[in-house]
Amino acid sequence: MQMRPELLLPEILVFLGALVVLLGGSFLPRRRQWIARAAAALALLGAATAAALAMAGPAQSAFSGTFTVDTATGAARVIAALTTLLVLGVASGEIAGSPRESDTYALLLLATTGVMVLAGSTDLLVLIVGFLLASIPLYGIVGLTGGRAGAEAAMKTYLMGALSGILLMAGVTVLYALAGGTDYALLQEELPAAPAAAVGAGVLGVLAGLLFKAGGVPFHFWVPDAAQGTGATAATFLTTVPKVGALVAVYRLVATVSAGDGSWLLVAALLATASMVLGNLAAYWQTDPRRLLGWSTVAQVGFLLVPVAAAGRSDLALPSLLFYLAAYALTNVAAFAVTATLPEHRELADYRGLARARPGLGLALLVALLGLVGTPPLAVFVGKLTTATAAWDGGHGWLVLVVMLSSVLSLFYYLRWFAPVFARPDQHTAGFPGRGGAAAWPAVTAGVAAVASLVLGVLAGVLWAALEGPVVM
Repeated sequence: MQMRPELLLPEILVFLGALVVLLGGSFLPRRRQWIARAAAALALLGAATAAALAMAGPAQSAFSGTFTVDTATGAARVIAALTTLLVLGVASGEIAGSPRESDTYALLLLATTGVMVLAGSTDLLVLIVGFLLASIPLYGIVGLTGGRAGAEAAMKTYLMGALSGILLMAGVTVLYALAGGTDYALLQEELPAAPAAAVGAGVLGVLAGLLFKAGGVPFHFWVPDAAQGTGATAATFLTTVPKVGALVAVYRLVATVSAGDGSWLLVAALLATASMVLGNLAAYWQTDPRRLLGWSTVAQVGFLLVPVAAAGRSDLALPSLLFYLAAYALTNVAAFAVTATLPEHRELADYRGLARARPGLGLALLVALLGLVGTPPLAVFVGKLTTATAAWDGGHGWLVLVVMLSSVLSLFYYLRWFAPVFARPDQHTAGFPGRGGAAAWPAVTAGVAAVASLVLGVLAGVLWAALEGPVVM
């Protein structure tokens, strides 16, 4: 039996970093909690570096084939680690000096470890471990950083997570009973001969848990509530990082069960459509910028599910998913970092005159919102273009039309945020804080993420070549 724990070096580094931050932070005075933040950043940088180096080698398996290190795992590791690093930039302005600062950093690292495990899982039991490790710290993050409203958001997140976790484990139980094992290779062999209704119940149960982590329909209700009710640090993290591992896990599962039955690709297409349509329609009526971004997240999960509908039928499917995940992570962090810079501005109208008062921040917000729409040459445009092409190759021409219409629809509610940002301020306009103080870190984070989104879109071909490596299902 080959364990090969060295293949899990990125996960080990992040997990050990969480332990160091959790224990070390208990002995640090409040004015020196930045040391815990620095330790967390070093762990994430080390993990991202190790993951990038591993992507250069061939696909390998660890722990008797239950965990796979391939291009999809490597890309998910790098995206999750670097995105969490940006979230630390948001946290530096929001929770610096707070009583639970080091605890929050430790929870962020633990949840990121779970996300990485989700991405590389090729066994249903390991998938459960990744799901729990990514979920349980998330409840704490939501509750710790949001005050009284955060406690309510944490409870909603916990209840939805508990329900979806039960469904996931029930689905794993059914699939284990049908296949006689839990590894994906065995599932691919045995499930085609099993009763279709039982297979459907099992797969839908597992998908329910993963869609909770992704924030997609039908387990999406907690996302806008948590994004609005919790702090900016938790909102940025929960709308970005968990999706990386969850959507890669969804892709692996759908590719496995659809080998003999293409109807699961249609299920993925319908879920994508539902998330796109519902997320965009609900976002249109929002006046709170974080709640608007929460519903936008639901819609973006729909776009990210589009290449899953082409799994196994298009060579573009997986690379387009991985590229879109990277593009979305940068763009979404930029948008939330702007709201973290202006925590008192909780209505879209409060942003009136931002471009004149803080032109750099206004430009970062413009790049982020245009990026979420999918405007060239920003990175999300490349993601939407390639995922739509994958859907076309996979025989879902109607889904391409849904992607186009949903992108146009999203422009209208983002315009409701654009308009006040570039409008002339009046006597009723709320003031904007200066460039110094606690808001400096989130502002810098917004600028870095916005510039990175632009650079990624311009240099998309370079990254695309790295995403076309070997993948094990």
